[in-house]
Parts: sequence; C-alpha cells; structure tokens
Amino acid sequence: MKRIAVLTSGGDAPGMNACIRSVVRACVHFNIEVFGIKRGYQGLIENDICQLSASSVANIIQYGGTILKTARSKDFMTPEGRKKAFENLKAHNIDGLVCIGGNGTYTGAMIFEQEYGIPSMGCPGTIDNDLWGTDYTIGYDTAINTAVEAIDKIRDTAESHDRIFFVEVMGRHSGHIALHAGLAGGAEGIFVPEREHELEEIVELYERKERKKEFSIFVVAEGEQEGHAYEIAKRFQDHHPETDCRVTVLGHIQRGGKPTSNDRILASRLGAHAVKALLEGHRNEAVGVISKDIVFTPFKEAIERKKDIEDNLWTLNNIITR
Repeated sequence: MKRIAVLTSGGDAPGMNACIRSVVRACVHFNIEVFGIKRGYQGLIENDICQLSASSVANIIQYGGTILKTARSKDFMTPEGRKKAFENLKAHNIDGLVCIGGNGTYTGAMIFEQEYGIPSMGCPGTIDNDLWGTDYTIGYDTAINTAVEAIDKIRDTAESHDRIFFVEVMGRHSGHIALHAGLAGGAEGIFVPEREHELEEIVELYERKERKKEFSIFVVAEGEQEGHAYEIAKRFQDHHPETDCRVTVLGHIQRGGKPTSNDRILASRLGAHAVKALLEGHRNEAVGVISKDIVFTPFKEAIERKKDIEDNLWTLNNIITR
C-alpha cells in the first residue's frame, strides 16, 4: 500500500480535524502518500481529491468542523455513483481509505469494499456516541460539555423566574448525550428514546415530592418516544397548569466549537491506528477504544448492533433525582 486517502462524511463532529491530522501525520511517518477527499463520498464521485502533506494539517487540531468538508451523498447510494468513485480512486492510484463518520459512512465503505475491493478503515465520528465497537465516539465529549454549559446558564434564569425548563439536546436515535448532560447538569428528569414512560414517572414524582422546588430542569433527547421537548412540556403543563414551562432547543451548537482534550486525544489515537491497521492488512473494520484499548470491529457488526445507554448511569439518575 503506497497511497491512502481520508474523508469525512455525514454530520460533522468536533475532533474530526484532529483525526484528519493524525491520519496525515501517520502516513507521513510510514512514508505513505496521503490524499484528502473533499465533501465525503460526494467529493469522491466528483473527483475533488488533493494530495496532503504534514504542513497541510498544521494548526487545525483545535478547530471544530472539518477542513475536508462533509456531505451526505445520495449519488454514492447508486451503483453508478460508486462506479464513478472507484474510477476516480484508481486514477489517483489510491490503495486504501480512512473514512471518518457514523453509521452511514460505515455502510458506504462496506458496500464499496464489497463491490470494488478497496480496503477501508472507519473512525467513529459522531456526537451521538451511538456506534457499536467503541466506548466513545469523536465529538461526543465536546457535545456533552456544550450541552452542560447551556444547561448551567438556563438554570440561572429558571431559578430567577421560578420556571420549569425542558432542554432538548441532539440524539434522534440515541439518549447518550441527554443522559450524560442531564446527570452532569443536575436535571430533575431525563427523557431518552431507549426508555419508556418517563413522563408518567416524572409527573408522579413531581406530585409527591416532599421538597417542592420552585424551578426545575428536564433534559429531552430529540428522538424521545414521547415527543419533542415542546410536546412533552405541553403535556407536563396540562398535568400542572400552575407551572410556568419553557422550552430551549440547543440544536446544532452541540456540533460546533473547539474539541475538548478528550476528543482531540481520542481522534488522534483512532486516526493513527486506522492507518497502521490498513498497512497491516486490516480492511472493512472500524477502529474504536474500549476500556482504553484499541479494538477493531467489522463494519457489519458496528452497523447492526445497538449501543444502549449505560444501565448503571440510568439507575444513578433514578436514585439522585428522587
């Protein structure tokens, strides 16, 4: 293997630049030529490919987003699109790929390898922390800290006005951000898509609590089964019309900003090990960290297996919010 290309695909996540940097510097270390593909698989189809050097990734480790840009490519979902992508790779004599992204990124890399035999390694880049095969994904730690900072500020105004706030965080199919941010932010209740009947329990708890709080914070994952934060807030106020309920949707601020040191180190480890794995003959696998050790998980398993929220933290939440 003499040439490796790196791309970022799907939603952006803080730490992707640190991972790109690590891939490039690792390639330089192993005397491998390295290329960057702009806008993920769409850039691969459109031949938006450029050679990178160690200086190309200088002074990017502290930035959010991705210098390679990112996109969700519908064209790559078609056989014609993947054929064009393969032709462009071969024109550049690229032997392997490092794909940074989430579930969709892994799926694209797996199908591409099956059809054209291009070895790929995946690095888990998503704030949702919902990928199997790693304890944490790139961007997750930063997203939690962003959410907690916002919750702390909302708490100030909630207390000043004796209001109940429902704070919606990202997580269409995953409650990891909501659970961690809710615990760290001292939320009175947390709503996640992996669990049911939270509203019933919270309403009952609110009614029988001996210490009546004049304000409260509830954290809601956007994919919560009982609805988005606005719907849950309305249903809560129907039970307690005397309360003054407000909603804050944090949205995409959770994806931006300078990555934390944890995300920078995680991304650097994963990027370098992805390159090393390609050189050692690995293919069609995701790189992850479990109990601080580097592990490799086949794309198929990483895609199909469901990563649940941590039971011990959910139990802790039920203890300390009662």
